[in-house]
Amino acid sequence: MATDVITLITKDHRVVEGLFERLKKKEGDQRATVAELHALLIAHARAEEDRVYPGIDAHHSVEEHKEAEVLLDSLVRAEPGTAEFAKALDALIESINHHVEEEETKLLPALKKSADAKELERLGTLFQQRRAEELRALSGGPSGTAGGEATKAELYEQAQRADIPGRSQMDKEELAQALRQAKS
Repeated sequence: MATDVITLITKDHRVVEGLFERLKKKEGDQRATVAELHALLIAHARAEEDRVYPGIDAHHSVEEHKEAEVLLDSLVRAEPGTAEFAKALDALIESINHHVEEEETKLLPALKKSADAKELERLGTLFQQRRAEELRALSGGPSGTAGGEATKAELYEQAQRADIPGRSQMDKEELAQALRQAKS
């Protein structure tokens, strides 16, 4: 599995797009999907800001992250199935899609030109570590939750590392089962 920073960032983008689709189609537990989206977007943004952006001119991208966080908070506060929820979701999708397009057409290609493969791998490792730290912090501690059980976000992260297909459509229990099967 590729671990260069560009691949890792774009993989997260695709996962977010899948979560948006689930929310738009009203599939599964909307609150759980919003919680997963919240954790992933915050962890992704912090990892980019702390480990990737310092070496490049990404001031505009940081501003877009801040805008997305405000919109994300509106979505978290909204009740699924309401007009407020739909409006918050649409605004967040528009903001994130704009950011992803700019990042994938301008920022990441510029990074690829300016850094060699070894540096992209190094940044990938730093990005993954910072992202995992943030996911742990968002989920309540080093073991996931106070009771020691892994959160859905942590299980998803493990499934992503194990390259389990269909993981973005799985609920927490399905992720845990797929990971057990992958280890056996």
